Parts: sequence; structure tokens; C-alpha cells
Amino acid sequence: MKFLTRAACAVLMLACALPALALGQKTFVAFDRNGAAAGPDAVALLQSGSTAKLFVDAADHAGVLRAAGDLQADIERVGDTRPELQKGGSAAGADVVIIGTVGKSALIDKLVRSGALDVSAIKGKWEAWQVQTLKNPMPGVERALVIAGSDKRGTIYGIYELSEQIGVSPWYWWADVTPRQRKAIYASAPARVNDAPAVQYRGIFLNDEAPALTGWAKQHYGGYNHKFYEKVFELLLRLRGNYLWPAMWDAAFFDDDKLNGVRAEEYGVVIGTSHHEPMMRAHKEWDRYGKGAWDYSKNEAVLKDFWRGGLRASKGTEKIVTLGMRGDGDEPMSEDANVALLERIVKDQREIIAQQINPDLSKVPQVWALYKEVQEYYEKGMRVPDDVLLLWCDDNWANIRRLPTPEERKRAGGAGVYYHFDYVGGPRSYKWLNVTPIPKIWEQMRLAWEYDAKRMWIVNVGDLKPMEVPIEFFLSYAWNPSVWPAERLPEYLKLWAAREFGTEHADEIADIVAKYTKYNGRRKPEQLEPGTYSQVNYNEAARIVAEYKDIAGRANRIDAALPSSLRDAFFQLVQYPVNAGAVVNELYALAAQNQLYGKQGRASTNDLAERARGLFKQDAELARQYMEDISDGKWNHMMSQTHLGYTYWNQPPRNVMPPVTEVQPFRQSDMGVAVEGSEFAWPGQNADKLALPALDAESRQARWLEVFNRGLQPFNYTIKASEPWVVLSSPAGRVVREKRVTVNVRWADVPWASLPAGSNTIEATLTVEGPGGKTRIKVPVRRPVQAAAGSFVESQGVIAIEAEHYANAVAKEGWQWLRIPDHGRTLSAMTTLPANAALSLPGAAEGMRLEYKVHLQSAGEVTLHTTLAPTLKFQPGEGFRYAVSFDDEQPQVVNVHADGSQRFWERAVSDGAVVFKTRHKLAAGAHTLKFWALDPALVLQKLVVDAGGLKPSYLGPQESPKAP
Repeated sequence: MKFLTRAACAVLMLACALPALALGQKTFVAFDRNGAAAGPDAVALLQSGSTAKLFVDAADHAGVLRAAGDLQADIERVGDTRPELQKGGSAAGADVVIIGTVGKSALIDKLVRSGALDVSAIKGKWEAWQVQTLKNPMPGVERALVIAGSDKRGTIYGIYELSEQIGVSPWYWWADVTPRQRKAIYASAPARVNDAPAVQYRGIFLNDEAPALTGWAKQHYGGYNHKFYEKVFELLLRLRGNYLWPAMWDAAFFDDDKLNGVRAEEYGVVIGTSHHEPMMRAHKEWDRYGKGAWDYSKNEAVLKDFWRGGLRASKGTEKIVTLGMRGDGDEPMSEDANVALLERIVKDQREIIAQQINPDLSKVPQVWALYKEVQEYYEKGMRVPDDVLLLWCDDNWANIRRLPTPEERKRAGGAGVYYHFDYVGGPRSYKWLNVTPIPKIWEQMRLAWEYDAKRMWIVNVGDLKPMEVPIEFFLSYAWNPSVWPAERLPEYLKLWAAREFGTEHADEIADIVAKYTKYNGRRKPEQLEPGTYSQVNYNEAARIVAEYKDIAGRANRIDAALPSSLRDAFFQLVQYPVNAGAVVNELYALAAQNQLYGKQGRASTNDLAERARGLFKQDAELARQYMEDISDGKWNHMMSQTHLGYTYWNQPPRNVMPPVTEVQPFRQSDMGVAVEGSEFAWPGQNADKLALPALDAESRQARWLEVFNRGLQPFNYTIKASEPWVVLSSPAGRVVREKRVTVNVRWADVPWASLPAGSNTIEATLTVEGPGGKTRIKVPVRRPVQAAAGSFVESQGVIAIEAEHYANAVAKEGWQWLRIPDHGRTLSAMTTLPANAALSLPGAAEGMRLEYKVHLQSAGEVTLHTTLAPTLKFQPGEGFRYAVSFDDEQPQVVNVHADGSQRFWERAVSDGAVVFKTRHKLAAGAHTLKFWALDPALVLQKLVVDAGGLKPSYLGPQESPKAP
């Protein structure tokens, strides 16, 4: 990697030396006595080489004492001076930090009894904390920063809140984010700053962990032992999480290392087991100790004893016990939903829990995960006792399958959601990069929150890296969803980027991260194929490649401008995923372009094949850099996940380059001609039908043709236009491989008056001449239309509209249309609030709708393509509905869940969207297109009116021009 001069680094370090914000929290730390969070009564945590002394009661929880040690180390990381940490005794000093748990710390309880500290805002709450500065709170103390928690984790979160605000990222170890150095740190919170979580259990699941995480853990720790998990526990707590499903495909948490559970309890992390690992037993343990079949109907006694062993091994560890049973290896238990058998299994498991842990089962947290076919058991009538948490699941593709009904929300055990950022299974596994955009997470988990599924949120994070960004957002949102309404989503990534890399580049870094996850979300890298994006329609493939290359170039320029101390972190969190994504997208697009050029006989076909091979090598080189160069090889194995060459749902054993073709060019020169919007070329099939897409006065978009060589010798060409108002970028020239010529129009000179009545198109002709002959290309030019201002005007036989560009939004009082910024495949999305509203049928005066002004060039039948997010039917019933209409016609109602087939779902999740079609007969001219919301939670992304010109593509045409 490149390095800057010392002087340049110093300038940049000063530019970065601004307050670090804890994401979403009120700032109480400043790095200057005159800072907004400082003042005359501020506690000097660091000043003139001295630090405030830290005090914690030795009788407090072990996890609190340990986290206080982390704070001691964090202050040293920032200020290069290690403060003294005193465990026990009285606090004394001009500036001190007092840390403790209410009811567990003599220091905190003394402050409460004296009236110096009011903890009423947190007392008795789950995991609540508060931070406050006090003046003369006790004899011998002039100024104190007090961190008080309602319980063990509450205090720990308060400690880590301070660590983050002084500049230590939660990812300081896991992503090598280097804290910026400070010469002074002040804390001032005269009014208490306090917080508590909205979701009780907030966690991650380490899953599908081979080869990357497993290889890394074995190299550094010898496997998934307590040394490994200590790093995971600390990260989880710094992110204000509290719950973990440990790695399980090649590991068994309690069996691999007897200290794993001990350390979890010491740190304060709740341990569970995944949806198919009941009774605290890892899947791997059945391989080691199981006897007979994993079949309760045939092997009940052995399984009961096996499960008792799981509860014994986890004794003394705070845990949530998973109930139920799936087939061995996370498969369905049987072909049919055997409700009676599963009910008996749960009953017997609870009897074991009562014997082994507590006869009062309401005191033992238990969860039943309604994953895949298990939800079918529930829908067929199976129920578990009221105190058991129902864990609803997504479809493995980040779309929630089910949420509680009003009646189900009354259950004492509550509900939660199991979510995915990683998955092994159909229609295709995705494990390599972060592919889940923050707006998508927000939209789905907001539903969980509003439908009261908020006792547990847990997300499958695969290898943990490189899912750093979505992991933190998921846990931050779980902590307090109200802090992050939709309109603040862009701000989240800006705050994140400023914390990790300073404020100078924060806005641009945030935009890059938002864009690369959006690009990955519209088609996961593992699902890319050479034909995913159209080579000929809407310039789609070239546009996709250009978009990704643009953000990769921006990331590389930022890297060159960053201090060397931040570059390893920047490579992991931004530069690698952006560049790797850009390379893979270009590789597949280039392979498709190579195939097209081969059919056209271009000599440059071979050049493209060679470029594709270079990209394939670049993909490997980027992974090598990540694993060998970054952070002195700390992350070896972490990018070993294969991602190229899928042929079915499971990963290929090795990365395989997409196939390319080569041609044998003619030894002499040989001209060919291709035009925008067509795969055909001259000479060849349909060569006599070559025509450019129409130029229209609304978009004024230039078109292009390419003169290419099918031989090895260069040649000269000429192009003559039949009309003087046709403008060519290169009417003559010399071709070695190919030459792109743009075609435009001098609009003021077009003789519209010569058009016959009823016609709106003038057709010019281009004659291209070179070795081998000449060919003619039609150039249709469409006259301007007189459309109402703000109307979307038909162009190329379509009208394409982004959802957020409505002319009018209608909603009665108490309801609203909500824009979700950057949600979806193209721009943003629109949905309704509240998420559980009972909406009106179309036609009612208060009917909730969006209106769009459109202008059609001609009369006839049109097909409306409505693109929605792939929202699932998360409430019982017939399915969610919307309606569409033009003007005052009877609205057409569409049930988005009418097709419940596997094929429909596979396409929906692969595309990241669903498209529905309705047909309408319309006159030429102005119309009002109306989209009616009939059920809540549907998310509108795009509308396309096909007036006969829509061409195949993945994302559809870009937005149509508007009349001025």
C-alpha cells in the first residue's frame, strides 16, 4: 500500500481530530476545554499527561470489573497514558470516574443514599445505564464522572459508551480501526444521559463458518475456544448486543472448551443454540456422542439423556434454551408436519428443564424457532406454553415470513425474529460479501418492532467479517429503533464513517458503502451470470460496470489520502468489498460482451477474453492482499470463501472464471457495424433491419453506433447522413479494433412542419462505408410533445417512474406515505405508516394513494409493470393487496401473494424485487396513474408503463424525462 509524507499525514490527522460520536447517542465528551461537551465543571479524563483515576467496587460483577479494565486500556489507546484503576475502597481525587451497578456497588449506592445521584430513570430496568458528571459528590472528590448501570450489562454498556465517545471504535480489534490520538479529553453531563434497549435479546449467529472463519480461528487460536470467544464477547458487548449462537458446523461451544461457558458468564453474554440445536446441545455433539438415529419416535431415551447432558454442561451460564427438533443436519424432521410428535417432544424437553434447572419454567428463558417447515407446524395448530418465546424467521433472504397477530402479542413469552445476512441453500448460497443494504434491514426490522416482535432479534452473520456494517446497524437499531427513523438512515453511515475514518471523507465514504451494498443487494455476487445485465438494452451492463468502477475509483482515491494508520481498516471495511464487487461485476459483464462480440465476429473478442482473465486474477489478488498484506497477515483465511462459478445452489469447490470465447480474425481488414439496442450486426443476420433507438426531444439523449474490425489490418470508414441536422461525433476515421460514433440532432433545425398529419416521427438515414461494402442505418427522430409540466413523457415506447417522484400523495389524518431513502434496486421506495393500519378500498374519498402524471404518445393498450420489494405475507390471510388505475377507471386489485409457488419465491429473492403486470386501454395524451395501498407494509419501488417499446433487461429502463 502507498504511504504519504509525514507532513501530509500530520495535516490529515489534524483534519480528522474532531469529536467522535457514539452512533445515535447524545455526546458528552469533548477534546477541548472550550468544546460543546466541556465546561468549567467538566471532568478531565485526560489533561497535561495526567488521567482521571477509575474506581470500581471489587464486589461488583466480574464482567463490570473486566470492562473497567477495557476502559483503562481504551484511555491509554487514545491518550498514550494509562489511568489507575482502583478496585475497592473510597474514591478520591480532583477528577475521577466512578463505575458501578446499582445494588452491587457500594460506591454507587453511597452516592444514591446521599442524594448526589438519582438513578430512578434506570432502577429496575433491563440493561439500562446512565452517565452523569457530579460536582463534589462525596468528600475528597471535586468532580466525578459516574457510570451507573441497572444491572451487569447496563453498567458494561455505559462503560463502552464512554470508550466509543473518546474515540475507540467497537471494531478497533476486529477491523483494526486505530483510535485517533488526543492530548485532552473532557466529559460533561450535568443532566444525566441514560438509555435502555427496546429489544431484550440482541444477538448474532456465527454460521456457515467454513472455510473462512474456521480456518482463521484454527490458525490463531487452535479452534473455537475461549480465547477466540473472548474477542467475540467483547465485540458483542461494545455493540450493545447480549446474545450469541456460537459457531456450530465444525464446533461445539460447551464441549470444545469447558472455559467457553465460564467466559461467557464472566463477560455477561447470554448463550443460546441455533434453531435446530435443542437443549443447549451443538449439532456436532450428536456426531461425537449420539447413539442410534436422530429420531424421537425411535430413540427417545437416548435423546433425552443427550439433552440432559446439554443442560448439565451449560450449568452456571446465562442462557436461553432452544426447544423443539428438526431433522439431523438442519433438515426437516419428516415429510409431514407431525404436530403431535413435536408437541410431545417439547413437553418432554420442558420436563427435563424443570428437573435440571428450575421447576418454575417461567423463570427459564426458552425459545421455539419457527424456521422453515416448523412454521407449518404452528399454522397447523401446534402451540407451546405461553411463557416460551416464539422466534419468527425470515426466508433466509432478509424477508420476514411471519409476525405476531394482535392475539399472539398477548403471550407472556413474547416474540422475536431470526434474520439473515448469510445463507447456505437455495436458490443459491450467499456467503462472500455484505449484500444486505441498511434500508432493507430497516424496513423489515421496523415491521418486527411495530408488530411487537421485540423480545429477541438475532441475525446470521456468517463469518462475522466482512459483515461489520450491517451487524452494527442491526444491533444499533435493536437497541433503540426510534432513534433511527427512515429520514435519518443516510446520517447513520455518515456518523459511522466519521467515527472510523474522521470527518474529512465521511460523507463520501458513507455514500460509497451505501452504494456498494445497494449494488450487491440488487443481485448477489454469487448469483451473477454473464447474462444478468443486458448488453444491448438501456446500456444496462455498461452502466452497471461504470457505477461500480466509479465508487471503486473514489475509494482508491480516499485510500491514497488517508493516514497510513487508517488504511488497514479502510481496506477491510470499504476498499476491499468495493473493489472486489467492481471486479466481479465487470468480469461477468465482460464475459457476456465477449460472447456478443464473438457472434458479431469482432477482432476485439480476443482482447475481451484476455481482459476477463486479468479480472479473474485481480479477484484472487485482492483476496490475497486482504489475507496476507493487511494488518501483517492478521486476517489470513478470511477471504477464502469461493464466489465465482456457481452451477447450482451450493458453492463451487474452487473459483471458476466464466467462460469466454475467442475468434480467428481475418488477416486483412473487414468492416462490421453494430448499433445501440441490437445484438445484430452488419454483415449478418437481420443486418438490413439495423436502426438506432429513436432520438426524442424530451430526453435529448444521443445514440451511438460502432464501426468495428473483423480483421487484423486497420481501415478507414465514412458515414454520411441523409439530413443536414443529424450530427455525428466522427463522420470519418480510422479503425484498428472499433470506433464508437455518437449520433445526435440539432433540434432547432429539424423540419417538423414537413411531417404529414398524424405522424410524429421523422426518419433520417446513415450510410456507413468501408472495406467490404456499405450499409444503411435508420435514425428515427420523434417530435416534441405538448405535455403538462411535470408529466413523465413516453420515450422509446415506455414511461419509467421512480416511486418517490409522485405528483400527489393522498393519506387521511394519522396515516402517511413514507419515503425510505435508497431502498430498492434503483432509487428509493415508498411505503405506508402506520405499518399495521387498516387501509381503505380504492374509490373511497380517503383511499390512500400515490398519483403520477404521465403523457402517452399514442392510444392503445398499455401494460403497467409495478415493482415492489418482495414483502412476504407476514400476517394470516389471503395476501397483501394493492390497486392501480389510470384517471377515473375502476382500480385493478392485485394480490401480491396470489402465487405461492417455490418458483415465484426463488425469482423474487434472486431479483430482490417482484414485478406485477396489469393492462389498461388509454387514449393518447395526459393521464394520472394512481397506486392505491390496500394493505400495509407493501413497498413500492418503480412503475413502468409499456406502450409497446419495453425491452428485456434486469433493472428495466431508466426514468423517463419530465416535461418542463
